[in-house]
Amino acid sequence: MPVKTGLKKTFASKFDDELRFFRGWLDKPKAVGSIVPTSSVTSRRMASIVNPRSGLPVLELGPGTGVITRAILERGVRPEDLYLVEYSEDFVDHLRSHFAGVNVIHGDAFDLGKTLGAAGNLQFDAAVSGVPLLNFPVARRVAYIEGILDRLPPGRPVVQLTYGPLSPVPPGRGNYTVKHFDFIFRNIPPTQLWIYRRGGAEDATNVRPLKKPIMKARR
Repeated sequence: MPVKTGLKKTFASKFDDELRFFRGWLDKPKAVGSIVPTSSVTSRRMASIVNPRSGLPVLELGPGTGVITRAILERGVRPEDLYLVEYSEDFVDHLRSHFAGVNVIHGDAFDLGKTLGAAGNLQFDAAVSGVPLLNFPVARRVAYIEGILDRLPPGRPVVQLTYGPLSPVPPGRGNYTVKHFDFIFRNIPPTQLWIYRRGGAEDATNVRPLKKPIMKARR
């Protein structure tokens, strides 16, 4: 019986997340790129770029209902070292109620200087972005990536998901490199992952999963 009860709670929670995501898409289709949350497979792959032993906080942009947030925490990042920037007020309330200790900031990911406020001078280990960049002009996408890279050490990555076949931020438009990271078929819709960096040597640790997560996420 306890197993059945646990499964019911899991399915109920998943359905609640998907319904909340769909409502967010209806309310602000430009700010929410899909009608369903990112899959757990995609989330874990995106979180794999994070180095929880770096001593630096991690930045997540456009976390939605927190599927990727959970994967980042399971990677070993402490809640107090994770900063989320979310535009939807409904998603912000949901994230604050489900992820105790995580820094949830309500604001515009395209204006990090203003949005981060007191955290604006922080340097982050890496950034994970679920913002639907294809809904915005190319110039804004380039400025978005440049603004994030300004806050990372040389060589550390920004990972971006997209549902288009090409990088949403074209190469040769600014001070960054572009690399295809993965294609995830087990996602609705199938997802491309891209990595952006600026200077420095590529850190091989960002593509290796840790064998033992330092701590589990609060569920």
